[in-house]
Amino acid sequence: MSSTVISNIATLVTNDPSLGDGSPLGLIRDAAVVIDGDRVAWTGESSKAPATDNRVDAGGRAALPGFVDSHSHLVFAGDRTEEFNARMSGRAYSAGGIRTTVAATRAATDAELEANLTRYLAEALRQGTTTFETKSGYGLTVADEARALRIAAAHTEEVTYLGAHIVSPDYAEDPAAYVDLVTGEMLDACAPHARWIDVFCEKGAFDGDQARAILTAGKARGLHPRVHANQLSYGPGVQLAVELDAASADHCTHLTDADVDALANSDTVATLLPGAEFSTRAQWPDARRLLDAGATVALSTDCNPGSSFTSSLPFCIALAVRDMGMTPNEAVWSATAGGAAALRRTDLGRLTPGARADLVLLDAPSHVHLAYRPGVPLVSEVWRRGVREVARP
Repeated sequence: MSSTVISNIATLVTNDPSLGDGSPLGLIRDAAVVIDGDRVAWTGESSKAPATDNRVDAGGRAALPGFVDSHSHLVFAGDRTEEFNARMSGRAYSAGGIRTTVAATRAATDAELEANLTRYLAEALRQGTTTFETKSGYGLTVADEARALRIAAAHTEEVTYLGAHIVSPDYAEDPAAYVDLVTGEMLDACAPHARWIDVFCEKGAFDGDQARAILTAGKARGLHPRVHANQLSYGPGVQLAVELDAASADHCTHLTDADVDALANSDTVATLLPGAEFSTRAQWPDARRLLDAGATVALSTDCNPGSSFTSSLPFCIALAVRDMGMTPNEAVWSATAGGAAALRRTDLGRLTPGARADLVLLDAPSHVHLAYRPGVPLVSEVWRRGVREVARP
């Protein structure tokens, strides 16, 4: 096992407030990172870096932890270009469009689904995402949900069973029977391939009682809850997430004061997905309100073919700063350490000894450029598990 020092880093984001400037980002100027195998062994000022087997000159670029995308829907077929075009021409978004993707996904082969998944994973990696969560939810039959999770599990540890995305079109006249399927035979087939269970708790999808039954059944099978909560309207999703100790309540667009207080006084992370609001022209989540209350906030892409077809966390950072009241520092923390918290991972989202050696170098001297220069491909190198996987000339 060899060691490598990456030195001459203009600004290093460690996400450890005990380091550097003492801020939540733990910024170190003129910094270095030592990688030993797949782990970070040391961080600090370049002049104090220990001897290593290899040396890489960062050339005065900024470095930060690899982005942690804790909410995506990448096992699907087809796209919804026509729906997007119609929506941008004045038609409102609703949960029903998912059925279009369900039909295409059911018709696709395993090879086609995996090729699509790996295409978007490679796209995300080029933009600095080194960890991603992804869900089922576009099959809605026992066999199709199980194969989606099986395919996803070959590419990430963070796999979520979302049989409760919407009521399957096959059960449109009997939603209760579909809930029975999701909590019974489908759960039995899917649980071995997943770490998490999720439910879309929303008008047009599943109400609070149905969502509670689904998440409780998943917990009994060893799957930990996540919740699509309060995206399109006020509802019980956030309170249910906190009640069941969900790792995250995702979207959090329509919140009462009680919802904000519940998140602030729990371990449930509020995961905000600005790509969805951008793509649907919907109301922006109020990140400032959550942060000021003391809630932990994550930023993720919600990459999916219907309501947020972006794999770019740098884009989401820029949106969060421009339209959701976050500072550049807060947005970067939320896309790294916040995402790790939403996955309940302590080995990700930071650059301190013992953390996984996932690191991004920017063609810029500061992480602030991610919001300052929106749309510019600033990611120049991506290291994952101590290996340089992306190196742009």
